Amino acid sequence: MLKSVGKRLLVAVAAVATLAGTAVAVAPQAQAAGTTEYVYSKSMNRKIPVRIVDGGGSGAKPTLYLLDGLRAPNNTSGWLQNTNVDRWMVGKGTNVAIPFGGGGSFYTNWERRDPKLGTQKWETFLTKELPAYMKAKHNSDNRRNGIAGLSMSGTAALNLASRHPGFYKAVASYSGYPTVTMPGFTQGIQQSVAVMGGNPTNMWGFYPAGEWFANDPFLSAGNLAGHYVYVSSGTGVGSKYDSSVTPGSGNFNPTKFAQMVPLEVAASTSSQLYIARLATVPGVRLTTHISPDGVHWWDYWQARFKQSWNTTFRPAFF
Repeated sequence: MLKSVGKRLLVAVAAVATLAGTAVAVAPQAQAAGTTEYVYSKSMNRKIPVRIVDGGGSGAKPTLYLLDGLRAPNNTSGWLQNTNVDRWMVGKGTNVAIPFGGGGSFYTNWERRDPKLGTQKWETFLTKELPAYMKAKHNSDNRRNGIAGLSMSGTAALNLASRHPGFYKAVASYSGYPTVTMPGFTQGIQQSVAVMGGNPTNMWGFYPAGEWFANDPFLSAGNLAGHYVYVSSGTGVGSKYDSSVTPGSGNFNPTKFAQMVPLEVAASTSSQLYIARLATVPGVRLTTHISPDGVHWWDYWQARFKQSWNTTFRPAFF
């Protein structure tokens, strides 16, 4: 079983390399909700831009932290470029914080400074520095917290929630890879970091030593007992949003298919293994959505985010 999983993941690694070097069209950005604020990170010694949608009102509010994917730019977020979730969250009584940057970082604390990616201390920023800012400036209660991400950051969201179960009440992963140390997936993560110019040994050390096993959501799933958890992926078999990735369609695009399908096949495998693990954890309030179609793209992540708000984050917060 693990051998076949590894083969599928290695195919996906090639797709990561292809996609990272390809210009991918994004939807024109509509007027984004909220404001971009610059939050100083002492641990990284720089200001991090964060798009913040204030939950409104005068009382203390929950906060949802929303993370970007592998190629996260430093001056915006894929969530703003490709979805309307920032505008959709207006009026829902919840602060939304969308940090910019973090491409290739897995939103974790790296063991060493990387020559290309610099100092990466995202775990400290997301669990201490940014929450302190949100409390001081936006009246976050720092008690009702949630975190969500897609692809790379789906893995990161589950990892952060498992490592800080007292801080997060709810977590969602859309097309993530939470089986970090299973054969094939480790190599896929290493290659993803390398594609972005980073040295993966600077992140969690030399596998299987270092911090790899301490950052595997599959192994720490027991920490999510009593939490709200949402896990989704497609299967990579066609898309109801885009027929060009469906074999046999009149406008089938094999290049686009190679970019968007293998990654989702691997995410589906990893997510379903993780779901089976969560099923053994008592008290997890789990919602899953493994669709019979679906590719590695924002149309699906936008829809799944809205579902996870209704099934996971809102019940955890209110």
